[in-house]
Amino acid sequence: MNGEPTGSFHVERAGYHLSLTEDGRHAVITSPSGAHSSSVDLLGAFDTTDTTDETTAFRWRRVDDGTIAIERTSTRWDRAGAELRAGERSIELRCWVEGSGTLTDVHLGAGRVLAAGQVGGLSCSTTSMTTLFSPNPGDPAKIVRSAAESAVIGVSGAASGGRGHWFFTPAPLCFAVTTDAIADPDEPAPAGWTTIAVEAPVDEMNFVEITYRASDRAFELVLDYDAHAVVDGRFEAPTVLITPGFTTPWEGLRFDADRTGRFTHRRRSSAISRGASPDWWREPMFCGWGAQCALSARDGVPAAALATESNYAEFLATLASHGVVPSTIAIDDKWQATYGLNEPDTSKWPDLRRFIGDRHGRGQHTLLWWKAWDPEGLPPELCIRTAEGVPVALDPSNPLARDALGEVVATMLAEDGLGADGLKIDFTARTPVGRALSQHGSGWGIALLHDLLSIVYAAAKRADPEALVITQSPHAAFADVTDMVRLNDMLRLDDPGAMLRGAVLIRQMRYRAQVVAATDPDVLIDTDDWATPDLETWRAYLTVKPQLGVPSLYYSSHIDISGEPLTDDDYERVRLTWDEWRSRR
Repeated sequence: MNGEPTGSFHVERAGYHLSLTEDGRHAVITSPSGAHSSSVDLLGAFDTTDTTDETTAFRWRRVDDGTIAIERTSTRWDRAGAELRAGERSIELRCWVEGSGTLTDVHLGAGRVLAAGQVGGLSCSTTSMTTLFSPNPGDPAKIVRSAAESAVIGVSGAASGGRGHWFFTPAPLCFAVTTDAIADPDEPAPAGWTTIAVEAPVDEMNFVEITYRASDRAFELVLDYDAHAVVDGRFEAPTVLITPGFTTPWEGLRFDADRTGRFTHRRRSSAISRGASPDWWREPMFCGWGAQCALSARDGVPAAALATESNYAEFLATLASHGVVPSTIAIDDKWQATYGLNEPDTSKWPDLRRFIGDRHGRGQHTLLWWKAWDPEGLPPELCIRTAEGVPVALDPSNPLARDALGEVVATMLAEDGLGADGLKIDFTARTPVGRALSQHGSGWGIALLHDLLSIVYAAAKRADPEALVITQSPHAAFADVTDMVRLNDMLRLDDPGAMLRGAVLIRQMRYRAQVVAATDPDVLIDTDDWATPDLETWRAYLTVKPQLGVPSLYYSSHIDISGEPLTDDDYERVRLTWDEWRSRR
Protein backbone atom coordinates (compact mmCIF):
# COMPACT_ATOMS: atom_id res chain seq x y z
CA MET A 1 0.00 0.00 0.00
CA ASN A 2 2.99 2.32 0.39
CA GLY A 3 3.36 5.35 -1.84
CA GLU A 4 -0.28 5.56 -2.93
CA PRO A 5 -1.58 8.87 -1.59
CA THR A 6 -4.81 10.29 -2.92
CA GLY A 7 -3.26 13.71 -3.50
CA SER A 8 -1.14 16.22 -1.63
CA PHE A 9 -2.21 17.48 1.77
CA HIS A 10 -1.35 20.96 3.02
CA VAL A 11 -3.19 23.01 5.63
CA GLU A 12 -2.50 26.57 6.70
CA ARG A 13 -3.84 27.74 10.04
CA ALA A 14 -3.23 31.02 11.83
CA GLY A 15 -0.79 29.41 14.28
CA TYR A 16 0.84 26.70 12.15
CA HIS A 17 1.15 25.08 8.76
CA LEU A 18 0.91 21.32 8.26
CA SER A 19 1.75 19.08 5.33
CA LEU A 20 2.46 15.41 4.68
CA THR A 21 5.66 13.85 3.49
CA GLU A 22 5.34 12.20 0.09
CA ASP A 23 4.76 8.73 1.51
CA GLY A 24 2.21 9.98 4.03
CA ARG A 25 4.10 8.69 7.07
CA HIS A 26 4.99 12.03 8.69
CA ALA A 27 3.05 15.22 9.37
CA VAL A 28 5.44 18.15 8.99
CA ILE A 29 4.55 21.04 11.32
CA THR A 30 6.03 24.48 10.68
CA SER A 31 5.37 28.00 11.88
CA PRO A 32 3.51 30.32 9.50
CA SER A 33 6.92 31.78 8.62
CA GLY A 34 8.18 28.32 7.61
CA ALA A 35 10.37 27.45 10.62
CA HIS A 36 10.34 23.69 11.22
CA SER A 37 8.83 22.47 14.48
CA SER A 38 8.42 18.70 14.22
CA SER A 39 7.81 15.94 11.72
CA VAL A 40 5.41 13.63 13.53
CA ASP A 41 5.39 9.91 12.74
CA LEU A 42 1.73 8.95 12.24
CA LEU A 43 1.85 5.16 12.36
CA GLY A 44 2.02 4.19 16.04
CA ALA A 45 2.95 0.83 17.53
CA PHE A 46 0.79 -1.12 20.00
CA ASP A 47 3.05 -3.73 21.59
CA THR A 48 1.67 -6.71 23.48
CA THR A 49 2.87 -9.38 25.87
CA ASP A 50 3.48 -11.78 22.99
CA THR A 51 5.17 -9.57 20.38
CA THR A 52 5.89 -6.09 19.08
CA ASP A 53 3.70 -4.30 16.56
CA GLU A 54 5.33 -3.73 13.17
CA THR A 55 3.93 -2.25 9.99
CA THR A 56 4.41 -3.93 6.61
CA ALA A 57 2.40 -1.45 4.52
CA PHE A 58 0.40 1.75 4.94
CA ARG A 59 -1.58 4.26 2.91
CA TRP A 60 -3.45 7.46 3.57
CA ARG A 61 -6.58 9.08 2.22
CA ARG A 62 -8.17 12.47 2.60
CA VAL A 63 -11.31 12.57 4.73
CA ASP A 64 -11.96 16.29 4.34
CA ASP A 65 -9.93 19.47 3.87
CA GLY A 66 -8.39 19.22 7.33
CA THR A 67 -8.39 15.48 8.05
CA ILE A 68 -6.65 12.39 6.72
CA ALA A 69 -7.02 8.72 7.64
CA ILE A 70 -4.20 6.21 7.59
CA GLU A 71 -4.57 2.46 7.38
CA ARG A 72 -1.65 0.18 7.96
CA THR A 73 -1.02 -3.53 7.80
CA SER A 74 0.21 -4.72 11.18
CA THR A 75 2.14 -7.86 12.06
CA ARG A 76 0.21 -8.01 15.33
CA TRP A 77 -3.29 -6.61 14.80
CA ASP A 78 -6.15 -7.48 12.45
CA ARG A 79 -6.45 -3.84 11.45
CA ALA A 80 -4.64 -0.68 12.49
CA GLY A 81 -4.56 2.96 11.58
CA ALA A 82 -4.75 6.58 12.61
CA GLU A 83 -6.59 9.80 11.95
CA LEU A 84 -4.88 13.18 11.73
CA ARG A 85 -6.99 16.31 12.05
CA ALA A 86 -5.71 19.85 11.55
CA GLY A 87 -7.96 21.92 13.80
CA GLU A 88 -8.05 25.68 13.94
CA ARG A 89 -5.97 25.68 17.15
CA SER A 90 -4.53 22.19 17.53
CA ILE A 91 -3.39 19.15 15.61
CA GLU A 92 -5.03 15.92 16.76
CA LEU A 93 -3.63 12.43 16.19
CA ARG A 94 -5.76 9.40 17.05
CA CYS A 95 -4.18 5.95 16.63
CA TRP A 96 -6.18 2.72 16.85
CA VAL A 97 -6.02 -1.03 16.42
CA GLU A 98 -8.50 -3.88 16.09
CA GLY A 99 -7.98 -7.42 17.31
CA SER A 100 -7.14 -9.16 20.57
CA GLY A 101 -4.15 -8.84 22.84
CA THR A 102 -2.75 -7.54 26.11
CA LEU A 103 -0.98 -4.19 25.82
CA THR A 104 2.43 -3.45 27.24
CA ASP A 105 3.74 -0.23 25.65
CA VAL A 106 1.92 1.95 23.15
CA HIS A 107 4.19 4.15 21.05
CA LEU A 108 2.66 7.34 19.67
CA GLY A 109 4.58 9.56 17.29
CA ALA A 110 6.67 6.52 16.35
CA GLY A 111 6.39 3.28 14.42
CA ARG A 112 8.19 0.30 12.95
CA VAL A 113 8.09 -0.41 9.21
CA LEU A 114 9.17 -3.67 7.57
CA ALA A 115 9.48 -2.89 3.86
CA ALA A 116 12.04 -2.61 1.12
CA GLY A 117 13.82 0.71 1.30
CA GLN A 118 12.80 1.28 4.93
CA VAL A 119 15.15 1.20 7.91
CA GLY A 120 13.92 -1.39 10.39
CA GLY A 121 13.31 -0.82 14.07
CA LEU A 122 11.44 1.89 15.90
CA SER A 123 11.56 5.26 14.17
CA CYS A 124 10.45 8.36 16.09
CA SER A 125 9.26 11.85 15.25
CA THR A 126 11.97 14.32 14.35
CA THR A 127 12.02 17.73 16.00
CA SER A 128 13.75 21.09 15.96
CA MET A 129 12.74 21.77 19.55
CA THR A 130 15.57 22.42 22.01
CA THR A 131 13.87 23.03 25.39
CA LEU A 132 11.37 20.81 27.22
CA PHE A 133 9.05 21.71 30.08
CA SER A 134 7.25 19.07 32.15
CA PRO A 135 4.55 19.89 34.74
CA ASN A 136 5.65 16.87 36.75
CA PRO A 137 8.29 17.81 39.35
CA GLY A 138 11.34 15.62 39.53
CA ASP A 139 14.83 16.84 40.35
CA PRO A 140 14.16 19.85 42.62
CA ALA A 141 17.07 21.66 40.98
CA LYS A 142 15.45 21.48 37.56
CA ILE A 143 12.35 23.00 36.00
CA VAL A 144 13.12 23.03 32.28
CA ARG A 145 15.49 20.67 30.51
CA SER A 146 16.92 19.92 27.11
CA ALA A 147 14.40 18.52 24.63
CA ALA A 148 16.96 15.75 24.13
CA GLU A 149 16.21 14.56 27.69
CA SER A 150 13.26 12.31 28.52
CA ALA A 151 10.52 13.11 31.04
CA VAL A 152 7.80 11.07 32.77
CA ILE A 153 4.30 11.90 34.02
CA GLY A 154 2.30 9.27 35.87
CA VAL A 155 1.21 7.75 39.16
CA SER A 156 4.17 5.62 40.18
CA GLY A 157 7.45 6.79 41.63
CA ALA A 158 9.96 6.11 44.38
CA ALA A 159 13.29 7.14 45.80
CA SER A 160 15.09 4.48 43.75
CA GLY A 161 17.14 5.55 40.76
CA GLY A 162 15.17 6.87 37.81
CA ARG A 163 11.85 6.84 39.71
CA GLY A 164 12.03 10.20 41.46
CA HIS A 165 9.02 11.73 39.67
CA TRP A 166 6.62 11.15 42.56
CA PHE A 167 5.67 14.65 43.74
CA PHE A 168 2.48 14.95 41.64
CA THR A 169 0.37 11.87 40.85
CA PRO A 170 -0.61 12.62 38.23
CA ALA A 171 0.46 15.97 36.91
CA PRO A 172 -1.28 17.23 33.76
CA LEU A 173 -0.39 14.93 30.86
CA CYS A 174 0.98 17.85 28.91
CA PHE A 175 4.57 18.59 27.91
CA ALA A 176 5.69 21.87 26.35
CA VAL A 177 8.58 22.44 23.96
CA THR A 178 10.19 25.41 22.25
CA THR A 179 13.01 26.06 19.81
CA ASP A 180 14.30 28.78 22.15
CA ALA A 181 16.92 28.18 24.81
CA ILE A 182 14.82 29.11 27.84
CA ALA A 183 16.01 28.71 31.43
CA ASP A 184 12.77 29.74 33.14
CA PRO A 185 9.21 28.96 32.00
CA ASP A 186 8.11 32.43 33.15
CA GLU A 187 10.37 33.92 30.48
CA PRO A 188 8.45 34.50 27.22
CA ALA A 189 9.79 32.44 24.34
CA PRO A 190 10.14 34.51 21.14
CA ALA A 191 9.41 31.43 19.02
CA GLY A 192 6.55 30.41 21.31
CA TRP A 193 5.84 27.20 23.16
CA THR A 194 4.10 24.14 21.70
CA THR A 195 2.28 21.72 23.98
CA ILE A 196 2.23 17.97 23.36
CA ALA A 197 -0.56 16.44 25.41
CA VAL A 198 -2.58 13.25 25.57
CA GLU A 199 -6.27 13.35 26.42
CA ALA A 200 -8.92 10.76 27.18
CA PRO A 201 -11.64 10.13 29.74
CA VAL A 202 -10.01 9.34 33.06
CA ASP A 203 -11.56 5.86 33.18
CA GLU A 204 -9.71 5.07 29.94
CA MET A 205 -6.34 6.14 31.33
CA ASN A 206 -5.37 2.57 32.18
CA PHE A 207 -1.67 3.32 31.79
CA VAL A 208 0.76 3.87 34.63
CA GLU A 209 2.69 6.70 33.01
CA ILE A 210 3.46 8.56 29.84
CA THR A 211 7.05 9.13 28.82
CA TYR A 212 8.30 11.83 26.51
CA ARG A 213 11.15 9.66 25.25
CA ALA A 214 13.86 11.68 23.59
CA SER A 215 16.63 10.61 21.25
CA ASP A 216 18.90 12.38 18.78
CA ARG A 217 16.74 15.32 17.56
CA ALA A 218 13.72 13.06 17.89
CA PHE A 219 11.00 12.05 20.34
CA GLU A 220 8.05 9.76 20.88
CA LEU A 221 5.34 9.36 23.51
CA VAL A 222 5.21 5.98 25.26
CA LEU A 223 2.21 4.89 27.32
CA ASP A 224 3.00 2.09 29.78
CA TYR A 225 -0.06 -0.18 30.10
CA ASP A 226 1.95 -2.65 32.21
CA ALA A 227 0.22 -5.68 30.64
CA HIS A 228 -3.06 -4.81 32.38
CA ALA A 229 -5.08 -3.56 29.39
CA VAL A 230 -6.79 -6.33 27.42
CA VAL A 231 -7.95 -5.45 23.91
CA ASP A 232 -10.83 -7.40 22.42
CA GLY A 233 -12.16 -5.55 19.42
CA ARG A 234 -11.32 -1.93 18.67
CA PHE A 235 -8.96 0.04 20.89
CA GLU A 236 -8.18 3.73 20.51
CA ALA A 237 -5.18 5.22 22.24
CA PRO A 238 -5.58 8.60 23.93
CA THR A 239 -5.55 11.48 21.49
CA VAL A 240 -2.23 13.25 20.99
CA LEU A 241 -2.91 16.97 20.92
CA ILE A 242 -0.21 19.26 19.53
CA THR A 243 -0.91 22.95 20.05
CA PRO A 244 1.56 25.69 19.07
CA GLY A 245 1.58 29.38 19.82
CA PHE A 246 1.72 29.77 23.61
CA THR A 247 3.81 32.53 25.17
CA THR A 248 4.52 30.44 28.29
CA PRO A 249 3.88 26.82 29.31
CA TRP A 250 1.34 28.06 31.86
CA GLU A 251 -0.94 29.18 29.02
CA GLY A 252 -0.57 25.72 27.52
CA LEU A 253 -1.50 24.01 30.78
CA ARG A 254 -4.63 26.15 31.09
CA PHE A 255 -5.60 25.24 27.54
CA ASP A 256 -5.01 21.55 28.23
CA ALA A 257 -7.06 21.69 31.44
CA ASP A 258 -9.98 23.25 29.57
CA ARG A 259 -9.76 20.48 26.99
CA THR A 260 -9.58 17.82 29.69
CA GLY A 261 -12.83 19.13 31.14
CA ARG A 262 -14.64 17.99 28.01
CA PHE A 263 -14.00 14.38 28.91
CA THR A 264 -15.64 14.27 32.29
CA HIS A 265 -19.03 15.21 33.62
CA ARG A 266 -17.57 15.16 37.11
CA ARG A 267 -17.13 18.58 38.62
CA ARG A 268 -16.21 19.85 42.01
CA SER A 269 -19.54 20.47 43.72
CA SER A 270 -20.64 24.02 44.38
CA ALA A 271 -20.31 23.33 48.10
CA ILE A 272 -16.55 22.99 47.74
CA SER A 273 -15.77 25.60 45.13
CA ARG A 274 -13.37 28.31 46.16
CA GLY A 275 -16.18 30.75 46.86
CA ALA A 276 -18.40 28.41 48.85
CA SER A 277 -16.02 26.13 50.74
CA PRO A 278 -15.74 26.42 54.53
CA ASP A 279 -13.60 29.29 55.73
CA TRP A 280 -11.44 27.01 57.87
CA TRP A 281 -10.12 25.28 54.77
CA ARG A 282 -8.16 28.44 54.02
CA GLU A 283 -6.80 28.90 57.51
CA PRO A 284 -3.09 28.19 58.22
CA MET A 285 -2.21 24.60 59.08
CA PHE A 286 0.26 22.75 61.25
CA CYS A 287 1.43 19.29 60.21
CA GLY A 288 3.45 17.38 62.79
CA TRP A 289 5.72 15.41 60.45
CA GLY A 290 8.60 17.89 60.51
CA ALA A 291 8.39 18.14 64.28
CA GLN A 292 8.37 14.33 64.50
CA CYS A 293 11.49 14.24 62.30
CA ALA A 294 13.19 16.83 64.50
CA LEU A 295 12.57 14.63 67.55
CA SER A 296 13.79 11.63 65.57
CA ALA A 297 17.05 13.40 64.72
CA ARG A 298 17.53 14.37 68.36
CA ASP A 299 16.65 11.05 69.99
CA GLY A 300 17.52 8.49 67.32
CA VAL A 301 13.98 7.09 67.24
CA PRO A 302 12.11 6.49 63.95
CA ALA A 303 9.92 9.47 63.14
CA ALA A 304 6.83 7.31 62.62
CA ALA A 305 7.13 6.08 66.22
CA LEU A 306 6.78 9.66 67.43
CA ALA A 307 3.24 10.37 66.18
CA THR A 308 1.88 10.31 69.71
CA GLU A 309 -0.73 12.27 71.61
CA SER A 310 1.83 13.51 74.11
CA ASN A 311 4.18 14.72 71.39
CA TYR A 312 1.45 16.50 69.47
CA ALA A 313 0.21 18.13 72.64
CA GLU A 314 3.77 19.36 73.24
CA PHE A 315 4.18 20.57 69.63
CA LEU A 316 0.97 22.59 69.86
CA ALA A 317 1.75 23.90 73.33
CA THR A 318 5.14 25.12 72.15
CA LEU A 319 3.58 26.96 69.26
CA ALA A 320 0.80 28.41 71.40
CA SER A 321 3.33 29.69 73.93
CA HIS A 322 4.74 31.81 71.11
CA GLY A 323 1.37 33.03 69.91
CA VAL A 324 1.17 30.59 66.96
CA VAL A 325 -2.20 28.83 66.97
CA PRO A 326 -3.04 26.93 63.77
CA SER A 327 -6.64 26.51 62.73
CA THR A 328 -5.97 23.05 61.32
CA ILE A 329 -3.75 20.27 62.68
CA ALA A 330 -2.64 17.32 60.55
CA ILE A 331 -1.68 14.23 62.57
CA ASP A 332 0.91 12.49 60.46
CA ASP A 333 2.55 9.07 60.07
CA LYS A 334 1.97 6.80 62.07
CA TRP A 335 -0.96 7.52 64.33
CA GLN A 336 -2.68 4.29 63.33
CA ALA A 337 -1.99 0.71 64.36
CA THR A 338 -2.25 -0.51 60.74
CA TYR A 339 -2.23 1.48 57.52
CA GLY A 340 -4.97 -0.63 55.99
CA LEU A 341 -7.56 -0.46 58.78
CA ASN A 342 -6.56 2.93 60.21
CA GLU A 343 -7.53 2.11 63.76
CA PRO A 344 -5.80 4.35 66.33
CA ASP A 345 -2.69 2.93 67.94
CA THR A 346 -3.83 3.20 71.54
CA SER A 347 -0.27 2.97 72.82
CA LYS A 348 0.29 6.33 71.10
CA TRP A 349 -3.22 7.75 71.21
CA PRO A 350 -5.12 6.47 74.25
CA ASP A 351 -8.19 8.43 73.14
CA LEU A 352 -7.81 10.02 69.72
CA ARG A 353 -11.50 10.88 69.56
CA ARG A 354 -11.15 12.82 72.80
CA PHE A 355 -8.06 14.65 71.49
CA ILE A 356 -9.92 15.68 68.32
CA GLY A 357 -12.94 16.76 70.38
CA ASP A 358 -10.72 18.82 72.62
CA ARG A 359 -9.29 20.62 69.60
CA HIS A 360 -12.79 21.27 68.34
CA GLY A 361 -13.50 22.90 71.68
CA ARG A 362 -10.56 25.22 71.04
CA GLY A 363 -11.91 26.15 67.61
CA GLN A 364 -9.39 23.97 65.77
CA HIS A 365 -9.81 21.26 63.13
CA THR A 366 -7.93 17.98 62.77
CA LEU A 367 -6.88 16.08 59.66
CA LEU A 368 -5.71 12.49 59.74
CA TRP A 369 -2.83 11.38 57.53
CA TRP A 370 -3.91 8.50 55.27
CA LYS A 371 -1.44 6.32 53.42
CA ALA A 372 -2.86 5.33 50.05
CA TRP A 373 -2.69 1.73 48.83
CA ASP A 374 -1.02 0.19 51.89
CA PRO A 375 -2.48 -3.30 52.60
CA GLU A 376 -1.24 -3.58 56.20
CA GLY A 377 -3.93 -5.27 58.28
CA LEU A 378 -6.24 -6.03 55.34
CA PRO A 379 -7.37 -9.54 54.36
CA PRO A 380 -5.38 -10.69 51.30
CA GLU A 381 -8.55 -11.22 49.27
CA LEU A 382 -9.18 -7.46 49.35
CA CYS A 383 -5.77 -6.73 47.84
CA ILE A 384 -3.84 -6.69 44.59
CA ARG A 385 -1.43 -9.59 44.95
CA THR A 386 1.68 -11.19 43.53
CA ALA A 387 1.57 -14.59 41.84
CA GLU A 388 2.41 -16.08 45.24
CA GLY A 389 -0.59 -14.36 46.81
CA VAL A 390 1.34 -11.69 48.70
CA PRO A 391 -0.74 -8.51 49.11
CA VAL A 392 0.90 -5.36 47.69
CA ALA A 393 -1.98 -2.86 47.63
CA LEU A 394 -5.65 -2.46 48.42
CA ASP A 395 -7.70 -3.39 45.34
CA PRO A 396 -10.24 -0.68 44.39
CA SER A 397 -11.61 -2.94 41.65
CA ASN A 398 -12.92 -5.35 44.33
CA PRO A 399 -16.43 -4.38 45.56
CA LEU A 400 -15.68 -5.83 48.99
CA ALA A 401 -12.51 -3.76 49.23
CA ARG A 402 -14.42 -0.67 48.16
CA ASP A 403 -16.96 -1.25 50.92
CA ALA A 404 -14.24 -1.87 53.48
CA LEU A 405 -12.40 1.31 52.50
CA GLY A 406 -15.60 3.31 52.72
CA GLU A 407 -16.18 2.00 56.24
CA VAL A 408 -12.60 2.88 57.25
CA VAL A 409 -13.03 6.46 56.02
CA ALA A 410 -16.37 6.76 57.80
CA THR A 411 -14.78 5.58 61.04
CA MET A 412 -12.10 8.25 60.76
CA LEU A 413 -14.42 11.14 59.92
CA ALA A 414 -17.96 10.46 61.06
CA GLU A 415 -19.32 12.10 64.18
CA ASP A 416 -19.88 8.72 65.79
CA GLY A 417 -16.34 7.67 64.82
CA LEU A 418 -13.13 9.57 65.48
CA GLY A 419 -14.76 12.78 64.30
CA ALA A 420 -11.75 14.09 62.33
CA ASP A 421 -12.33 16.92 59.87
CA GLY A 422 -10.60 15.56 56.80
CA LEU A 423 -7.73 13.59 55.29
CA LYS A 424 -4.21 14.36 54.22
CA ILE A 425 -3.67 11.72 51.54
CA ASP A 426 -0.10 10.59 50.92
CA PHE A 427 1.84 7.92 49.03
CA THR A 428 -0.39 8.00 45.94
CA ALA A 429 2.85 7.37 44.02
CA ARG A 430 2.66 3.81 45.38
CA THR A 431 0.05 3.06 42.72
CA PRO A 432 0.76 -0.61 41.98
CA VAL A 433 2.98 -1.52 39.05
CA GLY A 434 3.90 -5.00 37.87
CA ARG A 435 2.86 -7.23 35.03
CA ALA A 436 2.62 -10.26 37.31
CA LEU A 437 0.22 -8.60 39.76
CA SER A 438 -3.39 -9.77 39.82
CA GLN A 439 -6.57 -7.93 40.79
CA HIS A 440 -10.27 -8.68 41.15
CA GLY A 441 -11.59 -6.46 38.36
CA SER A 442 -10.28 -4.10 35.70
CA GLY A 443 -8.70 -0.68 35.62
CA TRP A 444 -5.04 0.14 36.11
CA GLY A 445 -2.62 3.00 36.43
CA ILE A 446 -4.08 6.50 36.42
CA ALA A 447 -7.64 5.18 36.17
CA LEU A 448 -7.12 2.90 39.18
CA LEU A 449 -5.76 5.73 41.32
CA HIS A 450 -8.78 7.83 40.39
CA ASP A 451 -11.02 4.93 41.42
CA LEU A 452 -9.26 4.72 44.79
CA LEU A 453 -9.56 8.45 45.44
CA SER A 454 -13.19 8.43 44.29
CA ILE A 455 -14.03 5.87 46.99
CA VAL A 456 -12.23 7.86 49.65
CA TYR A 457 -13.66 11.20 48.58
CA ALA A 458 -17.26 10.00 48.38
CA ALA A 459 -17.00 8.30 51.77
CA ALA A 460 -15.46 11.41 53.29
CA LYS A 461 -18.28 13.63 52.04
CA ARG A 462 -20.91 11.17 53.25
CA ALA A 463 -19.37 11.25 56.69
CA ASP A 464 -19.01 15.03 56.70
CA PRO A 465 -19.90 17.23 53.70
CA GLU A 466 -17.33 19.77 54.90
CA ALA A 467 -14.51 17.25 55.24
CA LEU A 468 -11.29 18.53 53.64
CA VAL A 469 -9.51 16.09 51.31
CA ILE A 470 -5.91 16.95 50.37
CA THR A 471 -4.26 15.05 47.51
CA GLN A 472 -1.16 15.33 45.32
CA SER A 473 -3.16 15.13 42.07
CA PRO A 474 -3.33 18.41 40.11
CA HIS A 475 -4.65 16.77 36.93
CA ALA A 476 -7.93 18.40 35.84
CA ALA A 477 -9.70 15.02 35.70
CA PHE A 478 -9.01 14.63 39.44
CA ALA A 479 -10.89 17.81 40.36
CA ASP A 480 -13.82 15.71 41.54
CA VAL A 481 -11.70 13.96 44.20
CA THR A 482 -9.59 16.86 45.41
CA ASP A 483 -10.29 19.91 47.58
CA MET A 484 -6.69 20.97 48.05
CA VAL A 485 -3.44 19.98 46.33
CA ARG A 486 -0.32 19.61 48.43
CA LEU A 487 2.93 20.78 46.83
CA ASN A 488 4.75 17.87 48.51
CA ASP A 489 8.28 17.56 49.88
CA MET A 490 10.77 20.27 49.00
CA LEU A 491 13.64 17.80 48.69
CA ARG A 492 14.33 14.25 47.58
CA LEU A 493 16.37 13.29 50.60
CA ASP A 494 17.74 10.16 48.92
CA ASP A 495 19.47 12.16 46.18
CA PRO A 496 23.27 11.91 46.43
CA GLY A 497 25.51 14.94 46.56
CA ALA A 498 25.24 18.33 48.17
CA MET A 499 21.84 19.32 49.56
CA LEU A 500 19.91 22.01 47.70
CA ARG A 501 19.20 25.24 49.54
CA GLY A 502 17.75 28.70 49.24
CA ALA A 503 16.48 30.22 46.02
CA VAL A 504 16.66 26.95 44.07
CA LEU A 505 14.14 25.28 46.37
CA ILE A 506 11.91 28.33 46.58
CA ARG A 507 11.78 28.51 42.78
CA GLN A 508 10.88 24.81 42.75
CA MET A 509 7.91 25.39 45.06
CA ARG A 510 6.75 28.39 43.02
CA TYR A 511 6.85 26.24 39.92
CA ARG A 512 4.74 23.52 41.54
CA ALA A 513 2.19 26.08 42.70
CA GLN A 514 2.06 27.53 39.19
CA VAL A 515 1.32 24.08 37.77
CA VAL A 516 -1.58 23.64 40.18
CA ALA A 517 -2.98 27.11 39.61
CA ALA A 518 -2.74 26.82 35.82
CA THR A 519 -4.48 23.46 35.87
CA ASP A 520 -7.28 24.30 38.29
CA PRO A 521 -7.67 27.89 39.51
CA ASP A 522 -10.44 26.81 41.92
CA VAL A 523 -8.48 24.26 43.92
CA LEU A 524 -6.73 25.33 47.12
CA ILE A 525 -2.99 24.80 47.56
CA ASP A 526 -1.23 23.36 50.61
CA THR A 527 2.20 25.02 50.46
CA ASP A 528 3.94 22.30 52.50
CA ASP A 529 7.04 22.99 54.58
CA TRP A 530 9.15 19.84 54.64
CA ALA A 531 11.94 19.00 54.24
CA THR A 532 13.71 22.32 54.50
CA PRO A 533 17.50 21.96 54.64
CA ASP A 534 18.18 24.81 57.05
CA LEU A 535 16.66 27.72 58.92
CA GLU A 536 17.68 30.29 56.31
CA THR A 537 15.83 28.47 53.53
CA TRP A 538 12.81 27.94 55.79
CA ARG A 539 12.68 31.66 56.56
CA ALA A 540 12.92 32.60 52.90
CA TYR A 541 10.17 30.18 51.90
CA LEU A 542 7.97 31.35 54.76
CA THR A 543 7.73 34.82 53.24
CA VAL A 544 6.72 33.39 49.85
CA LYS A 545 3.92 31.12 51.04
CA PRO A 546 1.11 33.71 51.10
CA GLN A 547 1.71 34.25 47.38
CA LEU A 548 1.23 30.54 46.68
CA GLY A 549 -1.51 29.16 48.89
CA VAL A 550 -2.52 28.10 52.38
CA PRO A 551 0.52 28.38 54.69
CA SER A 552 1.48 25.04 56.14
CA LEU A 553 3.90 24.79 59.07
CA TYR A 554 5.73 21.51 59.78
CA TYR A 555 8.03 22.58 62.61
CA SER A 556 7.35 23.51 66.22
CA SER A 557 10.77 24.13 67.74
CA HIS A 558 13.64 22.90 65.52
CA ILE A 559 14.50 22.30 61.86
CA ASP A 560 15.02 18.57 61.56
CA ILE A 561 17.85 18.40 59.01
CA SER A 562 20.07 21.18 60.39
CA GLY A 563 18.96 20.91 64.02
CA GLU A 564 18.66 24.70 64.26
CA PRO A 565 16.12 26.01 66.80
CA LEU A 566 13.37 28.44 65.91
CA THR A 567 13.83 31.84 67.55
CA ASP A 568 11.30 34.29 68.94
CA ASP A 569 11.72 36.24 65.72
CA ASP A 570 10.86 33.12 63.74
CA TYR A 571 7.57 32.66 65.54
CA GLU A 572 6.86 36.33 64.87
CA ARG A 573 7.60 35.68 61.19
CA VAL A 574 5.06 32.86 61.22
CA ARG A 575 2.40 35.09 62.76
CA LEU A 576 3.06 37.85 60.23
CA THR A 577 2.98 35.36 57.35
CA TRP A 578 -0.35 34.00 58.50
CA ASP A 579 -1.74 37.51 58.88
CA GLU A 580 -0.57 38.36 55.36
CA TRP A 581 -2.26 35.25 53.97
CA ARG A 582 -5.52 36.10 55.69
CA SER A 583 -5.38 39.63 54.28
CA ARG A 584 -4.97 38.23 50.75
CA ARG A 585 -8.01 35.93 50.92
